[in-house]
Amino acid sequence: MSSSSLTCCINPSILSADFANLESELARISNADAVHVDVMDNRFVPNLTIGLPVVERLQKVSPVPLDAHLMISDADRWAPLYADAGLSSVTFHVEAAMAPIKLARELRARGAKAGMALRPATPVEPYLDMLSELDMLLLMTVEPGFGGQAFLDVVLPKIRRAREAVDGSGVSVAIQVDGGITEETILRAAEAGANVFVAGSAVYGKPSPSEAIEALRTNGQLAFASNNPRKA
Repeated sequence: MSSSSLTCCINPSILSADFANLESELARISNADAVHVDVMDNRFVPNLTIGLPVVERLQKVSPVPLDAHLMISDADRWAPLYADAGLSSVTFHVEAAMAPIKLARELRARGAKAGMALRPATPVEPYLDMLSELDMLLLMTVEPGFGGQAFLDVVLPKIRRAREAVDGSGVSVAIQVDGGITEETILRAAEAGANVFVAGSAVYGKPSPSEAIEALRTNGQLAFASNNPRKA
């Protein structure tokens, strides 16, 4: 994932990959900007995926950086361990963090980019003053927990407000969206101001995941530029 808030990036989600062949599935997306690793604990969200031991192994074999999305309780305790594993980016949910500013600083101190995620109904305004503590703001466009859900257009105004705040702050914070991203919905999300896109079936559900990544990236960049002409 680029640290720039202006470059459109595609981070395929391995939640849509073949879990029996993750190393080969990672090789199929070697042109991605990062791979989005969904970590779920069946407590913060009603699903269970993979944990730290598997992520540590993925870190050793992945041809692209790992972007972890921790949908877990007790983020203050566990998120730093993912940074220690060498991941490029670690994103925690603000709803699961007791001290989000302290946690973001700790992630950065351990060498990872600090990301903070918000569920669809969580307002962004209370957290805009801490943008300088973050490298990425993840605005969920579905309720976290399961892949294959439909994109929630109700989040688009929140993306626009976040983009205005980021641009007005003078800091480089990427705005990531996760959930229901397709060749069609990426246009709306990018026009609203998102620039990092998590795509599951829109990548792994295609005959050529690498070609799907290129198409999504191109379309996302064009849509972002059309509504952010001075920033793209």
